[in-house]
Amino acid sequence: MENKNQKYIITGGNALKGSIRPSGAKNVALKAIVAACLTAEPVVIHNVPLISDFFVMSEIIQELGGTVELKDHTATIQVKTFSKDKITLDQAAHIRTSSMFLSPLLARLHHAIIPNPGGCRLGARPIDRTVEGLIKLGARVNYESEDGYFHAETDGLQGCEYTFNKNTHTGTETLLIAATLARGKTVLHNAAAEPEIDELIDLLNKMGAKIQRTSTREIEIEGVNNLHGTEFTIAPDRNEVVTFAIAAVASQGDVFIEGVQEMGLKEFNDVLLQAGGGVEIKDSGIRYFYRGHLKPVDVTTQPYPGFMTDWQAPWAVLMTQAEGESVIHETVFEDRFSYVTQLRKMGAKIDLFNPQVEDKKSFYNFNLDDDRPEFFHAAKILGPVKLHDGVVGVSDLRAGASLVVAALIANGESIVHGVNTIRRGYEGFEERLKKLGANIRKEQDE
Repeated sequence: MENKNQKYIITGGNALKGSIRPSGAKNVALKAIVAACLTAEPVVIHNVPLISDFFVMSEIIQELGGTVELKDHTATIQVKTFSKDKITLDQAAHIRTSSMFLSPLLARLHHAIIPNPGGCRLGARPIDRTVEGLIKLGARVNYESEDGYFHAETDGLQGCEYTFNKNTHTGTETLLIAATLARGKTVLHNAAAEPEIDELIDLLNKMGAKIQRTSTREIEIEGVNNLHGTEFTIAPDRNEVVTFAIAAVASQGDVFIEGVQEMGLKEFNDVLLQAGGGVEIKDSGIRYFYRGHLKPVDVTTQPYPGFMTDWQAPWAVLMTQAEGESVIHETVFEDRFSYVTQLRKMGAKIDLFNPQVEDKKSFYNFNLDDDRPEFFHAAKILGPVKLHDGVVGVSDLRAGASLVVAALIANGESIVHGVNTIRRGYEGFEERLKKLGANIRKEQDE
């Protein structure tokens, strides 16, 4: 895995045209390889995205005593036994999903030492909901402030009923994985409902688990004694589809995205159609294209089946091209507008503010205790604006890809620093954009 800092140099103004096939979903791949650690037998996962987050998770598995063999986009994971129970601080600092190794370590080894996870800084992003659930399953978990690690152990995980106080994607998946080998039945209430979670359930069931979603936000897991190896293919990445779709429409282009279906994308497609963008659903994929003047559309981010929080940064770029005023209200994370200062450097007219909300506790999905007076939860965007060249820096993965889209539609030559962050979730981003007609190159950063 390449660690040197790099930058993109982008000359905007080209309409993106052509066809592209998205990578496998990042939010499935990272969880799937954790699930593979539940069995001593090999698990083969196809359509793995070759992104830096995948390589970090693979290194953690190898450090814990497992093997990860990669051939093209197929990974074979096998953990016959865990030789260690501790993830290093350096490894965890790079990726938030490192905390999910609590589940296979507790299920098979009965003890684990995990540092506070890293990843994109979108606010506090505590794992308290996950820890509470593991404790309910019979784990003893203590956070030692002196060393910055969670120390967890169990005499054997036991099925339980657990209700998530707030919706949590990673928390749901972590408890799913842990409960698979627990004794008895586990019922998760207010569980996350994203399609990626149902993919994880499908993988676990192929490995011999007994899991069913009994309602939109309720999942039942009947614990089993052992799991076995299997083969599994990851579906396309919805977030990547949205990035390329917005790049197509914002650049006044026409891009066909191969091999994707509307399930999981309907919420985005509906809003894009309201804004005047072109969407054509075909058996072999979805075509996204520019149809004419764009209209402003307000969005509020919500857990699935709402408008995803990962879509709001690229949507902000698109709304700079709409005729009028639009509002994005972020409810999932308390601090996810850091990219706005960078878009302003390129001429965007965006004001941040905090809307009046009667019942913040039920309306916002983040912990109110983590909110700060300097955080803003909504953005007001005025368009259309002809963006111009700028030198910008990447704050998080989706924001970084969105700044690339902004540079693609801007006048002049822009520089995007922080390519490493974008590589966490996009494989060969610049090469695929080039195939669509983008003027983009990657250079070493100083």
